[in-house]
Amino acid sequence: MIKSVGIDFGTTNSVVALLHDDGTVTTVRHTIGESTADVFRSVLCFWDEQTPARRVLHHAAGPQGIAAYLEDPLDSRLIMSMKTYLAQKNFTETRIFGRPFTLERLIGCFLRALLTGVETAPRIVVGRPVHFAGEFVDDALGAARLRGAYAEAGLPEVRLALEPEAAGTRFAHDLSEPTIVLIGDFGGGTSDFSVLRFDPRTGVTALGHAGIGVAGDAFDYRIIDRVIAPQLGKGDSYTTFMGRRLPVPSEYYSGFARWHLLSLMRTPRTLRSIAEVARTADHPERLHHLISLIEDGLGYALYQAVSSAKAALSSDESTLLRFVHRHFGVERSISRTEFESWIAPDLARLGATVDGALQAANVAPAAIGRVFLTGGTALVPAVRRLFVERFGAAKLSGGGEFVSVADGLARLGQHG
Repeated sequence: MIKSVGIDFGTTNSVVALLHDDGTVTTVRHTIGESTADVFRSVLCFWDEQTPARRVLHHAAGPQGIAAYLEDPLDSRLIMSMKTYLAQKNFTETRIFGRPFTLERLIGCFLRALLTGVETAPRIVVGRPVHFAGEFVDDALGAARLRGAYAEAGLPEVRLALEPEAAGTRFAHDLSEPTIVLIGDFGGGTSDFSVLRFDPRTGVTALGHAGIGVAGDAFDYRIIDRVIAPQLGKGDSYTTFMGRRLPVPSEYYSGFARWHLLSLMRTPRTLRSIAEVARTADHPERLHHLISLIEDGLGYALYQAVSSAKAALSSDESTLLRFVHRHFGVERSISRTEFESWIAPDLARLGATVDGALQAANVAPAAIGRVFLTGGTALVPAVRRLFVERFGAAKLSGGGEFVSVADGLARLGQHG
């Protein structure tokens, strides 16, 4: 019997955990090709089809959504990073093949797919960040919209819990005496930090929180911007018809901020513009390679190569980033030191946010008894070093980097 369900709806990935009546927690496994995984990509793909009677709108989520998009990127619509818009007042609705969708409805569609086949439970606990992503955010609006999205998915009665507190709940099972703990929860789009007092007798007391919209996706982009984009013409110059030398337009590379944006550039007008600039560019072949990548929809494959290189640098001092397509190839050794210099501005912002959480809690670094880090970015050595420098290596622990939030949310459900 399932006592409670914990749902970690993330910017990049989502995880569902189940608390069983014997006290054990398991995660829901999803089929991806011939394998299974705990994580489910937080994406939706829409496409429409003309039937004899009417046009029918279809959609798919997670890995099936990515597959549907890659099959026909121009005639489908990929929705990513939905969570980042929850607290944005200027997002009211979007139109997909002429049909209106509120953000709550979009996320509701995704959640229904995520929860397909999941056994119901009397208690459902869902995660929310300390601060939602973006600038000029309204956290109350973000929480209300998140509740609305679950209602759209058929779950009107859910309990919201802070994601870092949920991660800490899983970790707190190992504590035998009152301890002040710092929890760092690193997602794809946001990083959240909470200072909590854990007491085995009285439970958890929140002391202070801080969050920032910098996480793993930003690190991926740093690699692309330094290694890939220059080989595709970024930083080069071209001659206008008036004879002026100008930089190759930076908007050609804005699509690299998210892998699916590259496919949106596959329009005749954009491709003609790039080809025209290539005629007088310093290195015309680089822009022709860019055109080839756009035409062939290689954004996802490129990001997979970059993400693998980033992951390798968490355990190795250097790695080889290799990406080949037709006549374009990048084979570049990247050292961990080099990578850390690229992400230095992001690390500085993360460090300042950690300090902000301590200030909000009115707690000195020396008063922190334990530090628990979760999320894939917690495996990056430079990120870990931020915490070693402030608290000492002996206080740090981790584990379950991708499932600990959902696990903790499910455990919170047993307390009503």
